[in-house]
Amino acid sequence: METAATTPPPPARSTDPGPTRGAPPATAPQPQLALELLVHGVGGTTPQEMLGDPRVQRITGDDTAACYRRTDDADAEQRPDDYRTEPVREAYCWSNLTSGNGARALWLVLLPFMVANLAHWMRPAAPPDHRGQRIYDLLVRLLALTLTVLLAAAACEVALDLSAWQCAGTPSCVTGKSWLGFLNPAGGGWWSTPGRRLVLASLLPLLVVGFLWWLSHRTWSAYESASPPPRRPGASRDTPAHERTALGLDGFWYGRRLVARLRAAHTAAGVLTIAAPLLVASLRADSRAGATALTAVGRTLTGLVLLLAAGTLVIVWRTARSEAARDEETDRLAVRALPYAALAVLALTAGYAAWARPAARSHGPLPGVAAFGGIAVCQSVLVLALVVTAWFLQRAARDETRTALRGMGGPAVALLSCAVAGVLSGGVAQRFADWIDGPATPGQDHAPIPGPPVVLSWQASVLPALLVVVAAVAVLAGVRVLAVRKRVARDVPGLYDPRERPDVLRTERIAGTIARAGLTDAAPVLVAAIAAVTLVLGAGAVAGAWLTDRAPGRATEGAAPFVHAAAEAAESLGSWLMGAGVILLLTMGRRAYRDHSARRTIGILWDVGTFWPRAAHPFAPPCYAERAVPDLTWRMATWTEQYDGRLVISGHSQGSVLAAAAVWQLDLVTRSRVALLTYGSPLERLYGRWFPAFFGPPALTGLHREMDDWRNLWRFTDPIGGPILLSCEDGRAVDEGPLRDPLAFGRTLQNPLPAQILGHGDYQADPVFGRVRAELLARLGPGIPAPRTNYTGSQVSSGRSSA
Repeated sequence: METAATTPPPPARSTDPGPTRGAPPATAPQPQLALELLVHGVGGTTPQEMLGDPRVQRITGDDTAACYRRTDDADAEQRPDDYRTEPVREAYCWSNLTSGNGARALWLVLLPFMVANLAHWMRPAAPPDHRGQRIYDLLVRLLALTLTVLLAAAACEVALDLSAWQCAGTPSCVTGKSWLGFLNPAGGGWWSTPGRRLVLASLLPLLVVGFLWWLSHRTWSAYESASPPPRRPGASRDTPAHERTALGLDGFWYGRRLVARLRAAHTAAGVLTIAAPLLVASLRADSRAGATALTAVGRTLTGLVLLLAAGTLVIVWRTARSEAARDEETDRLAVRALPYAALAVLALTAGYAAWARPAARSHGPLPGVAAFGGIAVCQSVLVLALVVTAWFLQRAARDETRTALRGMGGPAVALLSCAVAGVLSGGVAQRFADWIDGPATPGQDHAPIPGPPVVLSWQASVLPALLVVVAAVAVLAGVRVLAVRKRVARDVPGLYDPRERPDVLRTERIAGTIARAGLTDAAPVLVAAIAAVTLVLGAGAVAGAWLTDRAPGRATEGAAPFVHAAAEAAESLGSWLMGAGVILLLTMGRRAYRDHSARRTIGILWDVGTFWPRAAHPFAPPCYAERAVPDLTWRMATWTEQYDGRLVISGHSQGSVLAAAAVWQLDLVTRSRVALLTYGSPLERLYGRWFPAFFGPPALTGLHREMDDWRNLWRFTDPIGGPILLSCEDGRAVDEGPLRDPLAFGRTLQNPLPAQILGHGDYQADPVFGRVRAELLARLGPGIPAPRTNYTGSQVSSGRSSA
């Protein structure tokens, strides 16, 4: 719907013959308001800080996200004469969407799911109709499903295998553990048979899956079900197809149905994973005892489990994002009933496993633990297929010289999500086994229990080697910082007044800040090194476990003393490192719950990692942008239509990404009335390189083509923000910078104290900020400007300069 002019008519002539004080002449035009909508960045800030006034008032919104103004500006629309020279400043605060609640810090345990979801969006910028797009989506969704299976299997390993099967069935292990005493076979209690112990223990992994389902459903109601934008977004007729982006489509920020379908499939997969070990252990016991009738029941239940697993795969296969329009249809009964059908099969399986089997005994590891190796192999195959698909997509992409890892960012991140999930699951199993068997080492000849699966021990043993690679890359990064600092230090004094007195320490500090900020551009090297080494070491770990069927220490007992000692040291150290990773996450979550500053710091992780909708994994932390982007779109569209005013949306850091996404969602008429001011923005430096299909140069070019104007401020000292690298045919560039940081080199009459190096913050302190904002407001004159068509995108530089 186009925005109609709503300028009120001139006031009626007064019948009083005397002059009316304060009344404007009948022919005086109504002053046109200007609004600056401020959007903060990562970590959040208060509206008082954003507006520079302790007295603020909420204009619209709730306690989660809202727009605020200074109390003096709350009724600015009724007093337009007071704002002829300055815009009305309004702050949109969205920090509570990610870091406002201390309990949200516990989402750190969902890190693998979040990383896998990012892989979905890191595809190369191939045409949308390319056949590889659907294949890429499917592979990421299948990989995400294996992470849910791995989580449920890890919970089963702790509860079913280590506790109920191994320790509870071993008198020397269960002695002194009152919480396992009633499961001791020597006591002859009702729960002492292996099948019943497993049924009781299966409640723990079921609670884990149920909690994830509840958390996903709760956040789904608050985020994915948010009201969509009020306008029908579209692309300009003059905009070439390759300059359009999915971020401007109606259904991009409305993933209600997709997340619901994926949640049903992943919940069913988790429940079926719990039923599998109950079936395998009971079937093996019945086969050995020759119980024909029970064996037939077990095989029937196995068929039901396989049938539901196939249905789960079909749902995941057919669940693709629909972004062209809002998908508000209701899923079929078969999809909604799938988790309940899985629960029913689990209940039948529990009854079958709890059947009396007097001759049944538990010894050795729980049957079916080899599934951990199968999951690792499946994930490796999916990652390799993702690499091939991404390669074909990258070949079809255009103008992607800045794409991180040459289009392989998605497969690399997907592999890292599997590695993080393996570390978490293996760390919990390893540490729990060490605790439950006392002073002995699980898996050794004198240990009371066999311990966790051998493949987990092998995966732990390669972790020290991976950390050595990470340390080597960190050392190289440090050397690079020193080299860049030395080179940049020669140019720093030339940026300031030559009459100022040279200061070697000041120069080195500024140069060091610039050099460290440049490390962000070297992140692809670190990711590539970790991903490549993880793939090789992970494949070696699975192969070693399958070939030897022993932990590394025992598998190398006949080798050279040095090899055997290295294997034992790697196994022990890796086990502790895996456990330390789990403990670190739990400690950070506990501290964040009690400490507000720590909670805010941890919240920054989610500000960056949860911008994207849950397209691959429904148990990932929710996408705050599905609330924030519609909020901003609603505010811009309704304000410009109601007051026919000018609007500059001003975004810092991650707020600039939200601002750009919201502008994409506006209709064409409203979009042409809006100017964008970004500073400290990762739009090109981070999002453009890692998510080229959505923020690549063509997409950013199309964004600016359809709005009034866009200016971007950046500094060399900023480790997050950077230039947009676009320019106009008339010579004007989107980028304004690099800004001088610090503003003064030494002590002067105007700056008697050393000026602070601002880096990523406080862009408003630079005089350039006020000048650029005034220029944008001046361009938004009366009337509705037409979209400009003389804008072209170009890569003015292949990277960031260092001087």
